[in-house]
Amino acid sequence: MPAEALKCKECSTPYPLEARFVCERCFGPLEVAYRAPTADAAALKRRIQAGPHTLWRYADFLPLERVPRASLATGWTPLVRADRLAERLGIGELWIKNETANPTHSFKDRVVSIALARALELGFDTVACASTGNLAGAVAAHAAHAGLPAYVFVPADLEPEKILSAGAYGAQIIGVRGNYDAVNRLCTEVSGERENWAFVNVNVRPYYAEGSKTLAYETAEQLGWELPTRVVAPIASGSLFTKVARGFQDFIDAGLVSGAVPAMHGAQAQGCSPVAQAFAAGTDVCRPVKPDTIAKSLAIGDPADGPYAVDLARRTGGSVDAVTDDEIRAGVTLLASTTGIFTETAGGVTTATLAKLAERGALGRDDRVVAYITGDGLKTLDAVRDSIALTEIEPRFGAFEAAFGEPVAA
Repeated sequence: MPAEALKCKECSTPYPLEARFVCERCFGPLEVAYRAPTADAAALKRRIQAGPHTLWRYADFLPLERVPRASLATGWTPLVRADRLAERLGIGELWIKNETANPTHSFKDRVVSIALARALELGFDTVACASTGNLAGAVAAHAAHAGLPAYVFVPADLEPEKILSAGAYGAQIIGVRGNYDAVNRLCTEVSGERENWAFVNVNVRPYYAEGSKTLAYETAEQLGWELPTRVVAPIASGSLFTKVARGFQDFIDAGLVSGAVPAMHGAQAQGCSPVAQAFAAGTDVCRPVKPDTIAKSLAIGDPADGPYAVDLARRTGGSVDAVTDDEIRAGVTLLASTTGIFTETAGGVTTATLAKLAERGALGRDDRVVAYITGDGLKTLDAVRDSIALTEIEPRFGAFEAAFGEPVAA
């Protein structure tokens, strides 16, 4: 195992690689600390390239004793060059990392893969989570594959598509009357009482968070072992945003790529934007808010990693922006109509933020920009329902011609 300890992000106190997530000394969050890779860069690159086309090809950078013998094939999702969208926005080079291609159609398959594998190593026999939707489906699916019972706690008003998909895998679904922050508080309490339950984003959160690093590893490898200059990614808790940057730094430290961590641009919905508000105010204090947005998968009003996300954006020359619900809907249709990728509302947040950055000149013609699209639009159909027009006609050519007229020459 390349991991050597858990370490507090605030005071650096080390802990054993157990199921714990908070520092007993200062109550700061814990994260995994690693030994430096022992192989030279050339040997490490060869080992990665010889690995499976899943996230397990990056085992040298993950906190596990061994790669699982069997798991849902997660990762190695497409990195799509988006020339039409780039032209529309006036961006020189734009790539879309399409996480809808994962087993349950979101990036959450990555974090669950790591959390579940580590939970099994630690002896847990039940999997659970607090979720805004995508995580519920991922936990349910990966638990079903592993033959483990799963309990998913979600806000009771979650999009029905996400509840139904999680239920299809056989998970026990608990709808909590409250927002995600209330759900998370309940799960923290339950995790203290059910010692054999692995709550992937509570008591095994330090391992869970490491899965997001694999997005950066794949991006660098798929770009020919080069780095983007700018990244646009959504922010909910802030974990994905900060771990993507950590992944790029891992590859730099290992000598696999050269350069610096890209400028990190965060995207939030205006109806739940504590990180964007802190960035705009010039502080790292993310004041909790009550979420009110169609982007429910990003609706975390009290983000655990918010201060670290603010610091990262500033340190790399990036930013954190917020966009309205109308801009989110427009972002969904803009991405779909220019790339063929249909994203959920979180991806609408990312695309709308991308457009906002381009409009204010933050993305140069010489920049290589990567935007992370983290979930599938089939999960949030109601968000675009009113923007889709159906032209109804009689089954006659004359009716068609009357509705659409003569064909337009190319």
